[in-house]
Amino acid sequence: MGQASGRHYGMDWLRIGAFQLLILYHVGMAFVPWDFQVKVANPPIGWATALMMLTSPWRLSLLFAVSGYASAALFAREKGGIGAFLTSRLARLGIPLLFGMAVLVTPQPWIWLITHYGYRDDFATFLVRDYYSFSAIDGVIVPTWMHLWFVAYLIGYTLLLCAVLALPERMRALGRRGAELLFGGPLLVPAGIAFVYYARASFEAGWEDNHLLITDWSAHAHYLPMFLFGFLLRGSEPIRAAIARWWPLAAVLSVAGYAVLAWFELRYGSTIAPQSLWAMHGWAQSAEAWGAMIALIGVADRWWNVDHRWRPMLAEAVFPFYLIHQTIIIVVGYWMMGSGIAPLPAFLLLVAATIGGCWAFYLAGREVRWLRPLIGLKAGPAKGAVPAVVAPETVPPV
Repeated sequence: MGQASGRHYGMDWLRIGAFQLLILYHVGMAFVPWDFQVKVANPPIGWATALMMLTSPWRLSLLFAVSGYASAALFAREKGGIGAFLTSRLARLGIPLLFGMAVLVTPQPWIWLITHYGYRDDFATFLVRDYYSFSAIDGVIVPTWMHLWFVAYLIGYTLLLCAVLALPERMRALGRRGAELLFGGPLLVPAGIAFVYYARASFEAGWEDNHLLITDWSAHAHYLPMFLFGFLLRGSEPIRAAIARWWPLAAVLSVAGYAVLAWFELRYGSTIAPQSLWAMHGWAQSAEAWGAMIALIGVADRWWNVDHRWRPMLAEAVFPFYLIHQTIIIVVGYWMMGSGIAPLPAFLLLVAATIGGCWAFYLAGREVRWLRPLIGLKAGPAKGAVPAVVAPETVPPV
């Protein structure tokens, strides 16, 4: 891969692309039987879960890894050391998280309560009387972060990263050498798959994330190492070289893992597969999760490490898009429930509405000086907010 000290446009494009897939995934949740706030397709489309498994095992692994990579670049440029780096990250991530919880996500739990628990009050009543009550309504905790759990986890992982960075150099060097011994050669792919498998299998929750920061142990066992792997990747020539060599194998194993998972979805659907097949399912998920992540990093390095005049704006838009996209999906999806629109046109309409709403949110928000920090943008002039050239590492790692 590229030099540790230089820009890597491929990783920037990878972050941009991963988020676009996340939009499609969350739109898809409104059409399949899996639990979600709204269901546009009635009845939900069972076979479509096989399509969802194209990205389900690896989408978050990749996002945490590229966030770790971007964090490494930000830390390398931070002249104030660990304290300044941590202060900067807490501001750039924490302020949008609080704003998102207080304002942006508020329609989501309201619609969730209506569709799942028969809540009858209007949104204004919910907002004034219930949302800020710091209680549980039919088991739904309010206020809540909904999809912004990812940002909360990033903050937690950044705190742990800073604790690691504060360790003596000798200890950090020992850990780095151990990681490079494991992932800096032919063990990159098999060791990574095995790690993901046992990280998930070691906890009763398995692959089920609960998005509760202090109890989501199986998720932390998986996502925190992905974040740290991304951080290490930027400064590790052996691991970058191993990815450049072994990503085709990772891609093959990822496709094989997906084929197994698709078979499971088509064969068993929402029913429980025989216990004798659970291990196979777990290994297939692990192969797709690690294999796709490594393969996509390799592809990004091999073919996407080029700049384009659209990159700065797209890179800056990623975080605002993330903050607002699920609220748009759920609000528009709720409006579409019972509309009788056929699934394919409904899917395309929901995708278009989400992308259009995200662009409107970003383009309007970037022009309002006081709003910029609230939606994850760097404080600066309201007009002409996006400079001609922006290093990918300057973009908030989301």
